[in-house]
Amino acid sequence: MRFRHRDGSTVHLGYCATVHPAAELDGVIAGLDGCAGLVRAELGVPKLGVGLWFASPLADRLANSPVALNKLRRSLHKNRLEVVSLNGIAHSAFTDKVVGTKLFCPDWTEPERLRYTLDLVDVLAELLPTDSAYGSVSTVPLAWRAPWSRVRNRAAREAFDRVEQHLERTENRTGRTIRLAVEPEPGCVLEMIGQAAAWLERYSSPDGGASRIGLGLDACHLGVQFEEPADSFEALWRAGVDVVKAQLSVAPTLVDPGDLAGRYVLGQLGTPKYLRQVREWGGPGVDDVEQAYELSGHAAWRMHAHLPAHEAPPGPLSSTTAVLTDCLSRLVGGGHPLTHHLESEVYAWPDAPRTQQQLAKRIAGELGWLRDQLTDLGLREVH
Repeated sequence: MRFRHRDGSTVHLGYCATVHPAAELDGVIAGLDGCAGLVRAELGVPKLGVGLWFASPLADRLANSPVALNKLRRSLHKNRLEVVSLNGIAHSAFTDKVVGTKLFCPDWTEPERLRYTLDLVDVLAELLPTDSAYGSVSTVPLAWRAPWSRVRNRAAREAFDRVEQHLERTENRTGRTIRLAVEPEPGCVLEMIGQAAAWLERYSSPDGGASRIGLGLDACHLGVQFEEPADSFEALWRAGVDVVKAQLSVAPTLVDPGDLAGRYVLGQLGTPKYLRQVREWGGPGVDDVEQAYELSGHAAWRMHAHLPAHEAPPGPLSSTTAVLTDCLSRLVGGGHPLTHHLESEVYAWPDAPRTQQQLAKRIAGELGWLRDQLTDLGLREVH
């Protein structure tokens, strides 16, 4: 979905297609032919944006096989879909019962992370619509917080410098601008917006233009951390760090952790396969909801579980919808958009519908809600 901002630029809204993940190309295409096509039809839009995810072997294949890439391109064209962004967080197609911190492996100190990211840049440069201002690739916030050291930080710096050089070469070679979006997450080396802004300041554009490496702002993660959007955007502005891409969803809140029924409901959200970090307002946090008994329970809890904004969470929980709408207002409600890529993060929804038709209807409901938010902010949908 495309929207015209009041400054004349285009803002893209799509959904993260990892909600129907596949490690092989045929599986990716099946998701596009099935669910993505149904979502577009449900919304009644001429073209729908999808943020794709490729496991490392598939990314390598697409980057080096014109035949495979053309097969994917034909499916996108047939279903009237476009790709301006790729999800580069998960390197592998995890089959483990519990993934945990392995989601962030390999990290930015390891050559496999660099190779994977460069492959994604090359693939996106081929898939990006010619009239798009830029493409974005999201990536991990360096690594899980431990172990970390000056030596590992230096290795990550060197890898990022190589990415920046590759992005420049890609633009010179193809005429397509691709940008890297570093996404802070609770428990990682860069978990707060202020931390990410300080680390990424080195890559800010000295002449005020768009930098090739910037922030991937996840509204759910920001909410989980009890970060105030006003303070977060101020930190980014002071550091000169661009918001390359924004992930849109909300997090569950338990206002009274002394409510045992509420604790039970919170613990049922999400899946134990992935981390469900919990943060306590004004206090510490834990890496998974199963450890929440370690918290004092004297103030509100928020958990890392991506919920749809257009549906109320199960009682007695509330959600961080106000954080999301505040972020949207700051991102695209001003005289110029701070980012041109908005993506609904639907892939980690709890209790996902079982059929493609049900899932497509629910995704369309979320995108419809976001469309209303954008039009209320003065953006005009482009058909």
